[in-house]
Amino acid sequence: MTNIADRIHLHLLSDSTGETLEMLAKAALAQFDDADVVRHFWPMVRSRQHLDRIVPELKANPGLVLFTLVNPEARARLEEVCAQNGLPAVPILDRVTEALEKALGQEAHGRPGRQHQMDKAYFERVEAIQFTIAHDDGIGWENWEEADIILAGVSRSSKTPTSIYLANRGYKVANIPLVVESPPPPKLFELRKPLVVGLTTAPERLVQIRRNRLLTLNEQSQTAYIDNERVKSEVAFARRMFADNGWPVIDVTRRSIEETAAAVIRLCSERSHKTGGDFEGVKAI
Repeated sequence: MTNIADRIHLHLLSDSTGETLEMLAKAALAQFDDADVVRHFWPMVRSRQHLDRIVPELKANPGLVLFTLVNPEARARLEEVCAQNGLPAVPILDRVTEALEKALGQEAHGRPGRQHQMDKAYFERVEAIQFTIAHDDGIGWENWEEADIILAGVSRSSKTPTSIYLANRGYKVANIPLVVESPPPPKLFELRKPLVVGLTTAPERLVQIRRNRLLTLNEQSQTAYIDNERVKSEVAFARRMFADNGWPVIDVTRRSIEETAAAVIRLCSERSHKTGGDFEGVKAI
């Protein structure tokens, strides 16, 4: 059991939604085992008045303060309070912003929440999410040519969560389950614009995932869906299809959704730099 003396309070103060701050804090905390951290999340802090309402909580729960505040008055007040109470305060975007100012030869605007403004990119991301949801699990194959990415793989190979993650990055994604008894629509083999990526996984791991899925649904566990030989056959069927069509393949056995999505994005980037968009080989990544 972690000693209460080892517990730390982590205060996250942002002048916007705090999404960036949360992601950075989460990524940093992942480097520590069994860290006992109490998080205090303070989004949309855009004035000294708002900050003053938070100060009592900072004093009552002293700890590390991470912040992204561009309002000079609010920032100065926070730094003053932290200095008076011996609280370490880290402006997590300062070094990156300073480096970009130097590289770009211009000053940052210092506008709170500017990354979340409803610009063209924002609406494109919303459109990508809507497209992806409408083209999950083989639905709407008639519109696949409009997609940026098509993910293909057997059942429970993380196609849907990876699609949603990519959609939040602005990619229009459709996915198709590959079933031995039910060939995919011919449209899949005629696509020109989308990048088709095959997702594969170790049969043993797939059986485990499927078995857990059945238990969650309170369904019987003795079915062909989790039969070892049957699953091996499914995976082999899918891999033959990937190879026959020259589609790049990503092995998701030991990858998180984020890692799989990053591999797909890398493939998209590589494709954009290749004449004709051809891929070399189908070696699993």
